[in-house]
Amino acid sequence: MPPVTETVLEVNLHNLQHNFTFMKDFTKPNTKFLAVVKANAYGQGAVEIAKFLETLQVDYFAVAYVSEGIQLREAGITTPILVLHPQSHNYYKLIEYKLEPSLYSNFMVNSFIKIAKELQLKEYPVHIKFNTGLNRLGFSLEEIDALASSILSQHHVKVASIFSHLAASEDINEKEFTQNQIHAFKTISEAFSKQLGYTPIRHLCNTSGIINYPEAHFDMVRCGIGLYGYGNNKSVDAQLKPVSSFKTIISQFHHLKTGESVGYNRGFIADKETVTATLPFGHADGIGRQYGKGKGFVTIQGKKALILGNVCMDMVMVDVTNINCNIGDEVLVFGESVSAETFAATANTISYELITGIAARVKRLYLY
Repeated sequence: MPPVTETVLEVNLHNLQHNFTFMKDFTKPNTKFLAVVKANAYGQGAVEIAKFLETLQVDYFAVAYVSEGIQLREAGITTPILVLHPQSHNYYKLIEYKLEPSLYSNFMVNSFIKIAKELQLKEYPVHIKFNTGLNRLGFSLEEIDALASSILSQHHVKVASIFSHLAASEDINEKEFTQNQIHAFKTISEAFSKQLGYTPIRHLCNTSGIINYPEAHFDMVRCGIGLYGYGNNKSVDAQLKPVSSFKTIISQFHHLKTGESVGYNRGFIADKETVTATLPFGHADGIGRQYGKGKGFVTIQGKKALILGNVCMDMVMVDVTNINCNIGDEVLVFGESVSAETFAATANTISYELITGIAARVKRLYLY
């Protein structure tokens, strides 16, 4: 591919297809596959990503909020979309755009049924979330009887799926905790299905669950970060392909004498003659101040260039003293050779935070 001429996020859809196939191969042929495209498809661009995944025949999409689902519907996506945190004031819009809500409390269930009744809906698909240990959202085992009674007392909604969320499926030290979650989900889903008189789709596993707990795949799996190239497991990460590469160019050089400083608050003071390169991205683009002062680095001509001083809103300065480079040369922040996980670790954070935080003003280039 030709060198970039500005700050861009290159999104490689061939790599996305590779990751989809790789993750799906962990499951049995009849196991449904839900692709998580919330947070702008983890920063990659929800519409383009969903359109491409739809051609690969995923069974479901999941988004966090109703507005994200509306964006996909207006772009022509017809695959079922689960809204994980719908919020009751959005129910009318949710129904208008044929989105499917996650209901996780009596308030959510009762308020949705009320609107479904008002609109004279029949067996509108809803998804019931149970809490098995993450303690974030969801019904408890003790609430099953009352919940089932609410569902069975009307015909306006029907349970399409029962699900929960693993809290530590990537952590081998928490295997016992995860196995307890799996057991709890089995108990809950069996009891609730018995009350309903039918068995909805059951799903529990996220990316790490798909990889580490095949016994918990149930009827469907939910894959987010794995699709975008990260599996929370070194051996798996080696086989996945990062979908996005954050690239930019060199704007200008400065030759510092000993004692001269760089950037705001004189965040770097040269202790020897130093050559710096200024790059056109900053914390307004999603690369925060935590990467400054020598923690983060970029790659220029295959060599590491440390970020000097404080990251500015629109610019960073890097040390190129020992790198033979020119104005306009391509700079890699993260991508296939230096992963987002590696770059994020320099600031003691994770790939999720880094890739979902890349600002909308950064141009996305889709490579087929």
